[in-house]
Amino acid sequence: MTYQQTLDYMFAQLPMYHRIGAAAYKADIQPTLDLMAALDNPERKFRCIHVAGTNGKGSVSHMLASILQEAGYRTGLYTSPHLVDFRERIRINGEMIGRQEVTAFVERNRELMEQLHLSFFEMTVGLAFDHFASHGVDIAVVEVGMGGRLDSTNVVTPLLSVITNIGLDHTQFLGDTLAKIAAEKAGIIKEGVPVVVGETQPETEPVFLQKAAAAHSPITFADRHHHVERIEDYTTQLTGEYQKKNLATVLQCVDVLRQSGQLHLPAEAVVRGLARVVDNTHLQGRWQTIGLDPLTICETAHNAPGVEAMLRGVDNTPHGRLHVVYGCVADKDYRHILHMLRSHFAESTRWHFTQPSVPRRLPVEQLMEAAADMGIDAEPHSDVHAAIEAARRQAAPGDLVLVTGSIFLVADALTPKEMP
Repeated sequence: MTYQQTLDYMFAQLPMYHRIGAAAYKADIQPTLDLMAALDNPERKFRCIHVAGTNGKGSVSHMLASILQEAGYRTGLYTSPHLVDFRERIRINGEMIGRQEVTAFVERNRELMEQLHLSFFEMTVGLAFDHFASHGVDIAVVEVGMGGRLDSTNVVTPLLSVITNIGLDHTQFLGDTLAKIAAEKAGIIKEGVPVVVGETQPETEPVFLQKAAAAHSPITFADRHHHVERIEDYTTQLTGEYQKKNLATVLQCVDVLRQSGQLHLPAEAVVRGLARVVDNTHLQGRWQTIGLDPLTICETAHNAPGVEAMLRGVDNTPHGRLHVVYGCVADKDYRHILHMLRSHFAESTRWHFTQPSVPRRLPVEQLMEAAADMGIDAEPHSDVHAAIEAARRQAAPGDLVLVTGSIFLVADALTPKEMP
């Protein structure tokens, strides 16, 4: 198979949650365990840090990977979903897995994967762990896909488990209260392995304390040890205001890893890692500037806690009129998100609605209807590029164009527009 044929096979034959939604979700970790056994348990051949949470886990994962890389460790990084290129999910020292390696893995294991009826995500975890093991990484940072307890990544026994925070997201799978969701995320806590929780929340703290006690795992809450007053006080390429909490989580992780004595993380590696996180790991979509004059920023906030953090970022960015480019997937509470945006933004805000290019997309017509019910006067566009072009054309110098609503909308925005 060619690389493109391999991707077509993966996307079409194997369920992929971020494209088709609930139909792809499997509440069973056994197929991943079976795959690991058949691959000679690659997950046991490298050390790792396991990162879960509702928001911030991607940023925390990238910051930790950058710090480890600057400390001289050959560092694997597994994240999801990808924005532009599937290979973004699997990196070693910032370098994406090679196309030929993706194709060879699928060809070599296709029969096995079909026998196990693997999902897209299960197969990708197998590919990542096999890649890390075969290329001799010293340590990998592994981001949970969804939840924790039943997530395919939860076959690792890490040096450190990290849970950034808990918010109401994926409630149809993880539970409809913060405590229930916390119980699923706490499923990554392993016997005797230290745990860092990013944020102390009254509904979730008892859940984490109980789980950690049962597993004899030392637990610390980052916000009790580190308080980042202003992101500007740190030299980092992640400039969104919401990164303050993520940075506090990372600093606490560094403290715990140092105390364990298993990793050497000198202060200069931490400073360089934060300063070079985008250069080292190529993180995209987090308060990312994609245009100037007018300033155009894309942000992957897609649930209520993420949107609240994004709104603070908008408030802290000097601008004239705001132009919002918005599109989302159908299984999110988009009416609530729209209400949050409309309540916060000035009456002069101009709205441009569109839709991401995945099967789960909410048709722009439905979005327009919901917005009309709220008194939002918006322009519809067939795709995000058309929406951004219209917003930038209408914007005056000093205005701000904000592209948000879905990870997949931002992915479309970052993908070069095809010429007719």
